[in-house]
Formats: sequence, structure tokens, C-alpha cells
Amino acid sequence: MGFFKKSVLEPMAIALHVWLLNVSPGDRTMKRQAYCERSVPNHSTNLLAVRGRGVVPNVAVLGWGIAAMLFTLLAIGCQGEVPEPIGKGASNKGPAKNATEPETADQKRMIILTNGNSPFWDASRAGLMDAQKELNLKDAGLRAIMEVNDGTPQGQLDKLRQFASQSDIAAVGVSALDASNVAIADEMRKLQKKGVKVITIDSDVNRKTLGDARFAFVGTDNLAGGRELGVCAKHLRKEGGGYVTFVGRTGAQNAIERIDGFGFGAGKAFKALDNMADDIDKTRARENVRNAIRNHEDKLTTLVGIWSYNAPAIVDVVREMDKRDEMTVVVFDAEPLAVKAMAEGDIDAMMVQNPYQMGYQGVRLMKALVEDDQEVIQQMFPKRGEPDGDIYDTGLKVVVPDEGSPLNSEMFGSTTEFLKLGEFKKWLDKFGLEGS
Repeated sequence: MGFFKKSVLEPMAIALHVWLLNVSPGDRTMKRQAYCERSVPNHSTNLLAVRGRGVVPNVAVLGWGIAAMLFTLLAIGCQGEVPEPIGKGASNKGPAKNATEPETADQKRMIILTNGNSPFWDASRAGLMDAQKELNLKDAGLRAIMEVNDGTPQGQLDKLRQFASQSDIAAVGVSALDASNVAIADEMRKLQKKGVKVITIDSDVNRKTLGDARFAFVGTDNLAGGRELGVCAKHLRKEGGGYVTFVGRTGAQNAIERIDGFGFGAGKAFKALDNMADDIDKTRARENVRNAIRNHEDKLTTLVGIWSYNAPAIVDVVREMDKRDEMTVVVFDAEPLAVKAMAEGDIDAMMVQNPYQMGYQGVRLMKALVEDDQEVIQQMFPKRGEPDGDIYDTGLKVVVPDEGSPLNSEMFGSTTEFLKLGEFKKWLDKFGLEGS
């Protein structure tokens, strides 16, 4: 502070006071805003206070002290008006929507693109994050993230086009909303031509017509899953009857296969009355259940949830309409609300996928493709080149209430795991999950 002696500070203060007197409060506000909108000027720049009364003295003439004081004054005025920095090193409040760990400049991204937003994907995200740690993605110059789609094919299309314009994308795993959507398949092919590795996860494209748009599929054998859920209905409701299936989009490959499989498994005593889509609108999902019960009240015996959030929608409406004694409820997936509903006696059987493994094995495969790790690829797809040899099955579980269910393990295929609810909850706890 020796430099700023009284003899120096006094003229500086006087000069600053004169300048402030020549600028009205309104002008000072405008100048402060103008300052905040541009970079800090060089200290030798002439700061002009144009009001017809003169100019602010040249900062170089008044010395560095006035520059510092003016800078402090203006900086104080800018507090609260300058946004916090965004990006590397920023102290942003709250985690980034899709981030799993801080980004570094030399890391390439491997992305799982969901079909929509559902608790189903929470388990998949857990698998993704565990794979990121256990497979040492950081050391490989990679990182895995999950991008959440808005539930529409256009949303997926926009995301894929965005990925194509970015240079740090190494691989993409897509949960295809519409199996036969040619536009989405074309964008997947464009990514492949750029060198981006492309797979499908959870829901595949049409394998016969669009299978070349991806390397392989990681997820459930949905036809088998639908068939096993049909077997559940067959033994729960021996007299059969009419059933209605509820799903987000009827054109999704997993929906097509599950619904077809259900009919095979349920057998001739059951008749399909309707297949109702809700476009991933949970309000509409509930309304669909209401309409199904009203429209088919005399014939309807079984309600079938095909996508994860359909289970809570069915449970809510059956409770609301007091129809539990009349309806058999069988569903795909085990959202936390569905797990709770089964414990309370409102769901008879759940066909549970393994989204955790979809996330984990999806990342594992994408990493192997990026690194051309033929050993891992061969382990995952030992029959590649044969019919359905490009499918990695993440497994199925049938879950039933702890007491009172007529279902048992002998009714299902050898690869389908049979669990009572308490056992299933222990499995969830093992991986720190609330649903699957």
C-alpha cells in the first residue's frame, strides 16, 4: 500500500468525484450495464461520459489507481448480472442432466439414447455407471452417458442428427421407438459411415429390413418374454377370457414381439380385445385403462401392461373403479410403484427384464467395438452370422407375490428365472436398485 499515499489518493478521489458529478444516476446505470455487456476495456482506453458536459479524463492520465477504482465500482454494479460459467471447471448448481462424471477434453462419448423418460431407465443408468468404472473407460479415453429422449420418433431423429454433427461421439446405443422408422435407421447408417459404432438397446429396429443400421441388439428376447407373460395369464386365469394390452407405441419392436408372444403363451382360451397405445403419455395411459374396462366390461378378464409405466396406470384405475376382484393383472417390468403394488396385492405377475444389464452390457459392447476388441465381441456373440446371432439376451425373471400365487418355476422355460417378491427385492438391493 506504500504506493497509494495520501498525496496520490486525494487527487484521484477528487477526479473520480468530479466524474461522478457529471454523470446522472440513470447514466451510471446505463454505463454499468454497457460495461457488463462487453469485455473489460484496456486501461489506456478513453472512457467517455457523453452528456454534453465534457468527457471523463483519460484513464492513463489519471493513473492506474483511478482505473482500479473505476473497475471496482463497475464490477460491484455487475454483481448478479453476469451468469455463472458453464463447462469445464464451472461450479454449476446441480448435476448436468445426462452427465456421469466431469468431462475432459480428450474423452470420446458413448451414448445410450432412451426411448423416453421412465424409472425403467434408472436401472439401466446404474449399469452404465458401473460399467464406466469397472471397465476403466476413463483410461481408454472414453466416457458413457445417457441421453433421455422426449418419447417421440422426431425427438430421436433430432438427437441422432445432433450426434452426427459432433466430433466427440464414439458410439451410440439406441432404444428404437419405431421398429420400421426408415428416417431413424438412415440417421443410424450415417453415423456408421462417419465411423461411429451403432447398436440398439432395449428395443431393436426391424431386423429383416433395417438390421444393417446397427451392429447388434442388447436386451430382452421380447418374443420369449411375451410368451412367458402369457403363460402367467394362462395359469392365473384358467377359464381364459378377453384381454387388452397397453403400451406406449404399438410400432416399437419390443411392443410388437411382446404382444405377439403373449397371445402364443396365453393360448386359445384367451382373446385379444384391443391393443391401446398412449404415446408415452401417462395421463392417456390411465384413460386407456378406464376406456378398456368400460368398453369391454362383459368380456374383459385380463389387463396386460407392456411398457413399464403401464403397470402403475393399470393399478391406479383398477383401484379407482373397484375392479380388482374381476381382473387379472400381469405386466412387464418392475417400476418401484409396481413393486409396491404387488406387495399390496394389486399385481398378479411381473415379467421383469434386466435394464441394469442392458446398460452395463451395452457399454461393454460399445467399448469393444470402438477398440476393435474381437475377444469381447466373440464372447458376447458366439453365433454371430447365424440367424439371431446378433442378439445379446440380458435375461428374464418372473416375479410373483410371496404368498398365494398358483405359479411355479416348472411352468416356465429353463432360462427364465422364477422369483417370489421377497427374493426379487433382495436382488434389487444387491445392485442398489428400487426397480427393474
